[in-house]
Amino acid sequence: MRFASRLTRCPIPYEPARAADVPARFTGLAPELRALLEGAAGCSPFLSGLMQREADWLEEALAGAPEAALETELDRLEAVDGADALASELRRAKRRVALLAGLADLGGVWPLETVTGALTRLADRAVDLALRVLVAAEIRRGKVPGATEADAGTAAGIVAIAMGKMGAAELNYSSDIDLICLFDDARYGGADVLEARSAFIRVVRKMTTLLSDMTAEGYVFRTDLRLRPDASVTPVCISMAAAEQYYEAQGRTWERAAYIKARAAAGDTAAGERFLAALTPFVWRRHLDFAAIQDAHDMRLRIRDHKRLHGPIALDGHDMKLGVGGIREIEFFTQTRQLIAGGRDPGLRQRGTVEALAALAAKGWVPAADAEELTALYRAHREVEHRVQMVGDAQTHALPTRPEGFDRIARMCGEGDTERFRAGLRARLARVADLTEGFFAPGEARTGPEMDEETRAVVDGWRSYPALRSQRAVAIFKRVEPEILGRLSRAANPAEALRQFDGFLAGLPAGDNIK
Repeated sequence: MRFASRLTRCPIPYEPARAADVPARFTGLAPELRALLEGAAGCSPFLSGLMQREADWLEEALAGAPEAALETELDRLEAVDGADALASELRRAKRRVALLAGLADLGGVWPLETVTGALTRLADRAVDLALRVLVAAEIRRGKVPGATEADAGTAAGIVAIAMGKMGAAELNYSSDIDLICLFDDARYGGADVLEARSAFIRVVRKMTTLLSDMTAEGYVFRTDLRLRPDASVTPVCISMAAAEQYYEAQGRTWERAAYIKARAAAGDTAAGERFLAALTPFVWRRHLDFAAIQDAHDMRLRIRDHKRLHGPIALDGHDMKLGVGGIREIEFFTQTRQLIAGGRDPGLRQRGTVEALAALAAKGWVPAADAEELTALYRAHREVEHRVQMVGDAQTHALPTRPEGFDRIARMCGEGDTERFRAGLRARLARVADLTEGFFAPGEARTGPEMDEETRAVVDGWRSYPALRSQRAVAIFKRVEPEILGRLSRAANPAEALRQFDGFLAGLPAGDNIK
């Protein structure tokens, strides 16, 4: 379907003068498309600039289906030859894809997942092409032992593992891309491993420069490599064997949580998938992991303390990502449950937040109504975050601090009444806090289901089991006990489900950090 026939909403120009030339410049477009462009240009100096720079391309792109325009732009990049030409053409593609996704977002043509998916597909393509082009140059120089020109197609064994929002296909308009770059050392023997590693370190450094540097044509993606093992002392590309040894010996809970979203995105993706499969026992443990629950809670509080994000919700300057009731609250809520239950149920191992909430609801770990509401709240929060970033292509998650800033964001959302917009936003933030706080905050967990005498006797006996003898284990277990009991009560045979869980808990060893 064509772009114009799928419009469901339209931004209101906040600065009409900025959009004054749109009707004359885009005469070939339908009136509803020109209205979309006027609204976007009148609210976002960033999008206005992109429209002027890519006007001829945009008119053609909007004439058909946005999916076709995206595919054409991504396919075009495959023919680019050489690092310098690639750097230029990737910046052109970034302008076009950001503009297409922004207009599809503002016009309601694409849902959130398609918008973030388009931006992620560009990131995947950019990283993959950069690795292949730069590895090919190293092969031609004879710097990759035993490699031939054909090996450039798999980047001679380098893989970029996409983490965070890129891994989950959830990139926003101003996201960094978080990458862990590894190479398959099994392809190289003896001293060749060290020579290959040196070449791959050069490749990754050059790739980061190619993607991140701001030039007259803009930038592609800011690239962050700090999630790799022991980032303060390790090079930007390490062997898969070294990475596996690190996670086996020293991997921490936050790294386990990070790997929920990990995806082999570029380069030798087959080797990357093998590496991720080998890491499955580290990420997804089959026991009830009390330490993971506590660590997730502590990490959440440390972020709030560092960012000074405690206290009541005040919209002015509120952080939509990390603040109370924000995006991260929903992500923590979701990922913690995945860590608890995903070891025994592969169906819960979803990268995307929306997909994970649906899986948790289907398996009874989250009430279906709560999952549905959190999904709607997550999408609404991300749309506001996107509009804040669209204004000036700023890497920010903070709401405006001045009334005129809120006026602009409200108009971008198609809302002419700023106070109504603020009230709705405040209500959504408060609702996220209501739905998520109880699980994390000590003493505020939800009450479990009503229990008969027989069930109560079994549950009371849990406190005598080895795994629940320490105060710390008991305190952490109290947070998940209501959910466990609720899930057991909804089983086809609740009594049998309780009996099996009781046997499982009785067999766990002592200690609150059960490995």
